[in-house]
Amino acid sequence: MKNNFNTEETPDFSLVLGGPLFQLLLRSHLTAPALELMNRRIIFISLFAWLPLILLTLIEGKILSGVELPFLYDIETQVRFLLALPLLIGAELLVHRRLRIVVGQFIERDIITEKVLPKFNEVIEKAMKLRNSAAAELILFIFVYAAGYYIWAQLSGIEKIGAGAETWYTTRTADGTKLTLAGYWYVFFSRPVFQFLLLRWFFRLFIWARFLWQTSKLELNLIPTHPDRAAGLGFLGMSSAVFMPLLLAFGAIVSGLLANPIFFSGAKLLDFKMEIIGMLLLSLFFVLGPLLVFTPLLMQAKRKGLREYGIIASRYVGEFDNKWVRGGAPADEQFIGSGDIQSLADLANSFQVIREIKPFPFNKDTVVLLIVITLIPILPLVLTMIPLEELVMKLLQTVF
Repeated sequence: MKNNFNTEETPDFSLVLGGPLFQLLLRSHLTAPALELMNRRIIFISLFAWLPLILLTLIEGKILSGVELPFLYDIETQVRFLLALPLLIGAELLVHRRLRIVVGQFIERDIITEKVLPKFNEVIEKAMKLRNSAAAELILFIFVYAAGYYIWAQLSGIEKIGAGAETWYTTRTADGTKLTLAGYWYVFFSRPVFQFLLLRWFFRLFIWARFLWQTSKLELNLIPTHPDRAAGLGFLGMSSAVFMPLLLAFGAIVSGLLANPIFFSGAKLLDFKMEIIGMLLLSLFFVLGPLLVFTPLLMQAKRKGLREYGIIASRYVGEFDNKWVRGGAPADEQFIGSGDIQSLADLANSFQVIREIKPFPFNKDTVVLLIVITLIPILPLVLTMIPLEELVMKLLQTVF
């Protein structure tokens, strides 16, 4: 019997509607119960991180000149707070709306049967409990303020403009390098806000991965002849598109890290090819990696389908051979117009679908799309290697 997604039986699944920060935003009227007011949140949080910096550097005379790295010339900072941060905030609405539909499809497609539904509900409840954890967000907050700045600088792996130099956020004195007023806001407010929102997304991706892993341990009703070549789980690969704003944000972060050395230190884009490759691999791992928990189930469904449908096929072709080749058909039954041939073709098609089951619930096109989305913010840096006119001419030659 087909199961219908029932919100009274199955709790709403959302990676973002919970936690102390969400409750704070609700009380501050920066969000609503269904994540409305997205533009208000983006403007407020982005301006909280960025606007004091531009005002303080203007007061200190470091906005456009006066130091080796003025504020508006710091591409990494501008990209982080004016592009990556809004993307991290805006991604919440898309992920909230689309993942609820994805989770519902487990039931709508009869992958979760009525027998397994109570256990599936328990898995959802565990995910929502972890999402609402005040302890988890407190740990992230403490981590950001206790070690975030130093770990961020080390993990970037890129020599930043301003290291040992006078910048908009540092100044040299007789006692050494000290933070400017803008530097204090940057270190104690702007950067922690950005780091907290970024780390909270990694935490949410962990919740999603944990939910999929626990779901994969249930008794799923996988159909090996499903035309998606993934035993009915093909919708999971298509669902990876909900994380595209996050991938754009990741790409923007890396693009900003590369931009300062390229524009101000004479570095070349190809000098950072390993960093770019590493970013791509990590991005694919965060988005597609959790889906790999279904690989054993898909391979099991393939083996089982080949065995069971192989038995059916052997029985059918044996009867077909006896009937139409060995003369076993009744004298009054005509070969032309018989449905036996079509049934044989249908059986062959079903068998071929099983043979083509992939080990992953996503295809090559999905991987290519995610790579392209992640690389989009880095494309402007290509102009540092190839002049825009030459690049346009090469593209035109490719097309025409």
